[in-house]
Amino acid sequence: MSTVASRVGQYALVLWAAATLNFALPRLAPGDPVVYVYGGDAQALSEPQLQQLRVSFGLDRSLPEQYAGFWAGLLRGDLGLSVQDSRPVLDVLAERLPWTLVLVGTATALAFLFGSLLGVWAAWRRGTKRDAGTVSGVLALDAMPGFWIGMILIAVFAVQLGWFPSYGAVALGGQGLPWLGEVLLRLALPVATLVLAGMGGFFLLARAAMVVVLDEPYLRLARAKGLTERRVALVHGLRTALLPVFTNLSLAAGGLLSGAVVVETVFAYPGLGSLIFEAVTVRDYPLLQGAFLLATVGIVGANLLADAVYPLLDPRLRRGRLVAGG
Repeated sequence: MSTVASRVGQYALVLWAAATLNFALPRLAPGDPVVYVYGGDAQALSEPQLQQLRVSFGLDRSLPEQYAGFWAGLLRGDLGLSVQDSRPVLDVLAERLPWTLVLVGTATALAFLFGSLLGVWAAWRRGTKRDAGTVSGVLALDAMPGFWIGMILIAVFAVQLGWFPSYGAVALGGQGLPWLGEVLLRLALPVATLVLAGMGGFFLLARAAMVVVLDEPYLRLARAKGLTERRVALVHGLRTALLPVFTNLSLAAGGLLSGAVVVETVFAYPGLGSLIFEAVTVRDYPLLQGAFLLATVGIVGANLLADAVYPLLDPRLRRGRLVAGG
């Protein structure tokens, strides 16, 4: 129980630091904070208009009062007003969040699955030409920027072959097989781009872990008992080899979310990534701050979930906690 409380306290500290940094960023920037928060358009306003903006953003109050108001707003779910849309930031983020959850969630699951299985297969064939070719191919894909992979997929599968649409998405919440088919068609290329750009880490970790596990004494004993190599690798070695890969899964969610900014822009996909790009273009800082805070909460939540699930996968951690707890 003390370990869980310690973990929750650590993540709460991370969230407090991220939120405080979000609050301090526009106020630490040189010049008038209202110009930073409201964008370059504020430079053309008169002093009474600037003062009105300071009052509307609460910048006319003392710093401790602003900080207390900032946290009170967060607890109420108030992230301020979007400069571009003149609507609450939380409403704008809530409209775009489902698109990114579908895209990044699907891409993370597929990158984990394909990268891990390919890494296990390459480790099983270690030292052969197939292993060397697979490692070279995956490393080449991992070195490519995501936008370049996306543009190649568009040129081949959307323009030349015409198999998939090159941009846009279908509104969520529809029903029926035609709607589901159209959703999958428009998801195919963005998901494929994120999977190809993001599965390198899973592959390398799974391959390295499986190479070590295949030489463990308990697997040599399994071979001595007459089990086939396939059964030894998949039944007895895979569970142990996937432990570090699972740890990487929570970290990869953050990386894929940052990659979604580029991929959603390339495919004109209406998610949080394209929203962040639009907010940067028009200098909508309240919206940017809200998006970054939401991303931080998501990444911290993924790490907290990984910490909670990891002892279920590794019995050594459960025994260690029992010993530590007396």
